[in-house]
Amino acid sequence: MQFWPRKRARRIYPRVRSWSKVDGSKLLGFAGYKAGMTHVRLKDNSNSTTKGQIITVSATVVECPPLKPFSLRFYKKTPYGLKLNGEILAKNLDKELARKITIPKKIKEKNPTEADELRLAVYTQPKLIGKKKKPELFEVGISGDIHFGKSLLEKEIKVQDILKEGQLVDIHAVSKAKGFQGPVKRFGVNLRQKKSEKVKRGPGSLGGWKGQQHMMYRVAHAGQMGYHTRTEFNKLVLKISNKIEEINPKGGFLRYGEVKNDYVLIKGSLPGVKKRLIRFVEPMRPKKKLAITPEITKISLMSKQ
Repeated sequence: MQFWPRKRARRIYPRVRSWSKVDGSKLLGFAGYKAGMTHVRLKDNSNSTTKGQIITVSATVVECPPLKPFSLRFYKKTPYGLKLNGEILAKNLDKELARKITIPKKIKEKNPTEADELRLAVYTQPKLIGKKKKPELFEVGISGDIHFGKSLLEKEIKVQDILKEGQLVDIHAVSKAKGFQGPVKRFGVNLRQKKSEKVKRGPGSLGGWKGQQHMMYRVAHAGQMGYHTRTEFNKLVLKISNKIEEINPKGGFLRYGEVKNDYVLIKGSLPGVKKRLIRFVEPMRPKKKLAITPEITKISLMSKQ
């Protein structure tokens, strides 16, 4: 019941519903394309039994070409939620953006002097990774005033400007799709004994769960598994770099190829398949003790074949 309903996501990249409060002026998120996984050797700086030793951990490589601004949006709070109060479009939009939306030729720019919340609408540049041409378009929260928001409209946004090594981030992504699955795989229901009647992989004797002329929705039944919007909290950023020779394995990543742009190395696994958009945001529930920038001694470049 932790996730309900378990249905397919509305779109292939996630929508972030809330943004953390951060001191200072900065953009509160970024995005990149999942390339694959590798393993790294680093000096353990946690409080585990291996503290101070060289350990091997798995890591995910996310390619992060620069984001381009689309518009600065002003929101005001109402009893019915946030309402768009004004918008300023950026200049010199890419022609590939026409694959996603109808680019307005002229717009009556409403430029309010006050706003309860600021958001920057940005779009990706997948042409730089050579996998597709249609960009993704989404909003990113802003911590700062209107003057800072207007300054973001004038330049490309690089991952080095938003994230730093050793910090924690929250990951938003759409998980790998697995189609229609039964209750054993979907919920971990135990298999019944071989002499049971009718079904062996069903949820067992339901009793009162079906005693009111219908099956209650809480029962572990078959249905859609995967392709859900999911969030993972407090993932550690191990490395941010543009030196592709330090990360590309021999023969490239399977079903992806070689990384060509800036990349981020995240400790552990991330939801989603390769080539799927991964969104990083400032952590909503950060750990009290700040993480120390890990000391990486080796990144595996072995072939993934």
